[in-house]
Amino acid sequence: MTDTPGWASPGSAPSPEGREPGASGPSEPADRPGPSEPAPQPGTEPRQPGAKWSEKQPPSGQWSAPTGAPGPDRTPPPPPPGPGWNGPRHGGPGGHGGPPAGYGAYGTPGGYGTPGGHASWGGGWGGPPPAAKPGVIPLRPLGVGEILDGAVSTMRTYWRTVLGISLGVALLVDTALVVVQGFLMNDALARTSFDDRTATAGDVLPALRDVMVGAGIVTVISMVAILVATALLTTITSRAVLGKPVSTGEAWREARPQIPRLFGLLIVLGLITGGVILAGTLPGLLVLLTGDGNGGAALLALGILAAFVVAGWLMIRFYLATPALMLERQSIRKALGRSAKLVRGSWWRVFGIVLLTGLITNIVESVVTIPFAVIGAVVGDESPSNLFGTGGGHVGWAFLIIRGIGSLVGTTLTLPISAGVTVLLYIDQRIRREALDLELSRAAGVQGHATGASGPTPGR
Repeated sequence: MTDTPGWASPGSAPSPEGREPGASGPSEPADRPGPSEPAPQPGTEPRQPGAKWSEKQPPSGQWSAPTGAPGPDRTPPPPPPGPGWNGPRHGGPGGHGGPPAGYGAYGTPGGYGTPGGHASWGGGWGGPPPAAKPGVIPLRPLGVGEILDGAVSTMRTYWRTVLGISLGVALLVDTALVVVQGFLMNDALARTSFDDRTATAGDVLPALRDVMVGAGIVTVISMVAILVATALLTTITSRAVLGKPVSTGEAWREARPQIPRLFGLLIVLGLITGGVILAGTLPGLLVLLTGDGNGGAALLALGILAAFVVAGWLMIRFYLATPALMLERQSIRKALGRSAKLVRGSWWRVFGIVLLTGLITNIVESVVTIPFAVIGAVVGDESPSNLFGTGGGHVGWAFLIIRGIGSLVGTTLTLPISAGVTVLLYIDQRIRREALDLELSRAAGVQGHATGASGPTPGR
């Protein structure tokens, strides 16, 4: 037994010569009479080692006095098992015959079950107690399944707030998409078909311009709406970890000061991605301009591939910048640095979780959206090529509206999961690297509970 802080029982004093309470082995020879032991009377036999036991015995219930003197063929019986000592007996010659002195029985004063001490250990030495779980996740390093489950639990526990925000964002984005496609893109596609061989450059360029303008409008609206939703859902998820409810108004008041920086972060990330892609494609374009078609095409393809690999690596490296900016109130530059620090050494793990989350959300959204698209195609008598928006021709309002309803439902369900996984992955990385679970335990008011950081982590 080592003298680890926090493990000594209350009220136990160290034994002489600095030995630990309950340490085995006598500190003096057994046949030397103690200072309080009376001298042998005349006519009596001198005291023999092991012939008797001291008159002062330990309290009953902790140690059992042997029935006779131990000898070569006779060992003292084991102490009676007490609550909390159900494991193998650490006894025998030269070993501990029972619980160390000073620790007491489990659940007794001075033992492990006292108020202020450790909670029940599940009957014996079965491992440390489970980590505190004041909210949607246990406060310890998380497995992949626990991160996904925490995101779903946040949506299920705070469904009014979470789904209200998600529904508002999805309604804004999908309404903009239906209106822009119905009024702007349909007119452009009605004037000119891009796969028409008789179309001239004068016909194609205006239609292409209108399509790009419409796509830009939808992109900007989507960006604004998703950024606001991400900011609000980040605040809600961080409160859900502590088990504290938060309303939409409270989430907005906390997130509002950081929203301008969040827009700036998105612009910086867009510039980084665009710069990497430009740097990868520029050499191939220059070679093509010199007249070397084959070499330029090969170099361009290689540059595009390398650019996308580098851009993907950077996006994962800076994936946790958004929660770092929102929850730590960091600047854009410091948020990028914090994300790079947290992801360092765990790039593949973060990439795998992000990829898995994307696959799950896309599958869920497709399962919800496809039936609406089929119904819309049947009602609007659309061609099969327009069923998933790949036909490039004119589509009717019935199809756009019904498909938009399906997209609305799918986005409402999947947006909280994506945002929740991002926040919980950030918290998990900080727990692993910075022992954030201790701070979260104090913030949740369970600082006396073990965090379980040393225990096994499922799904690592």
